[in-house]
Amino acid sequence: MRIWIDDPRTRNRHPFGPLPRVLALALLGALVCGCRPQTPVAATFPPFTAADSTNAFDQTARFVALGSRVPGTPEGRRAAEYLERALRTAGAATVRIASFEDATPSGVRTFHNVLATFPAANPQAPWIVLLSHFDTKRDIPGATDETPFVGANDGGSSTGLLLALAARFVRQSSTQPPPFNILIACLDGEECAVAYSDRDGLHGSRRLARDLRREGLPVRAVILADMIGDRDLLLEIPRNGAPELRLLALACAERLGIRQHVTLGSSSILDDHQPFLDQGFPAIDLIDFAFGSAPGRNDYWHTVQDTMDKLDPKSFQITGSLIIALLNALCGAPGESAQ
Repeated sequence: MRIWIDDPRTRNRHPFGPLPRVLALALLGALVCGCRPQTPVAATFPPFTAADSTNAFDQTARFVALGSRVPGTPEGRRAAEYLERALRTAGAATVRIASFEDATPSGVRTFHNVLATFPAANPQAPWIVLLSHFDTKRDIPGATDETPFVGANDGGSSTGLLLALAARFVRQSSTQPPPFNILIACLDGEECAVAYSDRDGLHGSRRLARDLRREGLPVRAVILADMIGDRDLLLEIPRNGAPELRLLALACAERLGIRQHVTLGSSSILDDHQPFLDQGFPAIDLIDFAFGSAPGRNDYWHTVQDTMDKLDPKSFQITGSLIIALLNALCGAPGESAQ
């Protein structure tokens, strides 16, 4: 599903020492102060609570219960329709399934991105794009009709988190609309069938990134969440990401008191944020690519062991808190402590 480009599966799991941390935060201050509006925006997002994390976990469980979600199959379409209903029920301003055809190693297949919007008070405000992929990889060893590969962490956890965030945005928008427009995008076709190429994998993200560029939307930031439910959570932010967003995420984690769960990875990773970088959008990937039976291992990844019992609501709270803090920082408001 993902490729660590420079240093495959060997990454530093230790936080920066004192001097690099000071230098990083100093550089972050220069970057953020240089791009922050002269008049700080008063609107802020409340902290991501334990109740929010429980909702995210429960949303994930219900979604994962659908079973496999292989692109181009009836099950993949059913998953997209489920997400459309869930986002409509949450109360998103607009929800649609953006279906499209794309070439794959096995011929042309149909993919379904699910897009939901949450408008700002000012329609001309910039956009924040929050991403997850919801599809599952095909041909997993040991998967059967009775025990399908359900991707509870890989695709399921980040999708459940976005559904919980959608509910929060709706609750808040009636009294305090956000200072920017928000697009939640549940992407199809992230998984490759054979090997990543321009016609295998990242189908949904490539399509959406091209569409946003063609429409000329002013995008302030693109934030991808992926594999964020692991009990042993360490979000390693890949090197291929907007430098100011990478450092901003690190500073937010420091302020939240979750620094031990967030670090800057030393390698680049091919994931759904890359097509947005290719189109010139500032993008970042929040991912824990060590998902296994022991710290640092990845032996649950792309196996039938990727099930709900491997996930922990506390990990949803950590990631949700980080995303909310990023949103607050991007609109010029201070962050909050993780609850």
